[in-house]
Amino acid sequence: MSQQRHGSTPGEAGGVPAFPDLPEATIARLPEYLRALHHLAEAGAETVSSEGLAAAAGVNSAKLRKDLSHLGSYGTRGVGYDVALLVDQIEYILGLDKNRAVCLVGVGNLGHALAGYAGFASRGFRVVALFDADRKKVGEVINGLTVRHIDELERVAAEESIAIGVIATPPASAQPVADLLVAAGVTSILNFAPCVLSVPPNVDVRKVDLAIELQILSFHEHRKASLTALPGGPHDAAGDQEAVGS
Repeated sequence: MSQQRHGSTPGEAGGVPAFPDLPEATIARLPEYLRALHHLAEAGAETVSSEGLAAAAGVNSAKLRKDLSHLGSYGTRGVGYDVALLVDQIEYILGLDKNRAVCLVGVGNLGHALAGYAGFASRGFRVVALFDADRKKVGEVINGLTVRHIDELERVAAEESIAIGVIATPPASAQPVADLLVAAGVTSILNFAPCVLSVPPNVDVRKVDLAIELQILSFHEHRKASLTALPGGPHDAAGDQEAVGS
């Protein structure tokens, strides 16, 4: 089967289904495919094989083909996937054609770094407002945006049609900030605070906890060290050689 023809529009007949019901695991991998596709496009590639795209995204090719089949994209035998077309398909599904407005609450060290990150704009997001409860930080300009007091959040959210709120506050402040975002009509939250938020069912929350990621890596380090200590492992072999030579 061949992929969608040039000129067809996502959501129309012959294009991407109006809105496919995607598995959560597939949704989580689509940004990785998109990142790899952008790199390929920047390098001048017009087509890519499923094996090449899978390697660039760090997944196996069978999983990639299954994921992309949910979008109605099957590639062309002997040719592969049209890079520009696949970028359009994935950006449509992820809603990146909407150029969504984002606000950031909390301009401490992490907030400063996030506010200054240039990658948001190139991936379909506009950081339109920065907020903090500390009046000493209000008025500070970061990456062209002036920090506002948190009391202005509801008004600014309505004026800027803010779709996504990013929380980069200490844990104790995260829930009150989430409550303010929800009250202001924000229905998607990215939470960097190491805590669990309580939100209404219509609000989606993604949590980014760097300490948890480090703990997971620590597990893998522990596992690797344990495996090398087993009989027949590298440490054991080195020990045997020393014993034989003594």
